[in-house]
Amino acid sequence: MKRDMKALLDEFYESVGKWQKDSPSQIGKFMELLEAIERPGALDKKTKELMAVALSITGHCEWCIAYHVKAAFDCGATAEEIRESGWVGVLMGGGPALSYSQLVEDAIADFKK
Repeated sequence: MKRDMKALLDEFYESVGKWQKDSPSQIGKFMELLEAIERPGALDKKTKELMAVALSITGHCEWCIAYHVKAAFDCGATAEEIRESGWVGVLMGGGPALSYSQLVEDAIADFKK
């Protein structure tokens, strides 16, 4: 059954908004860390997002898969690059990661422009 990855991403953003009200210091520091790490440095943002897709699969995080597939597209990644990064996650995570790679396909379908 296909997951609605756009709805999953909306759910994540709703949670972030709630945390900004209920736990502003903690979510604020996390968002600072996120922004610092995602800034281009020795690696460009697209490469970092493709890495995050693979790590999202090994971390078994549906919300992360939605977030980072969309972010990878926003950085100019192709569906093929995203899919290939997903396979790297499967290589490192085995069978359970293979199951989560289905969500990458759902996110590709939902976010591909």
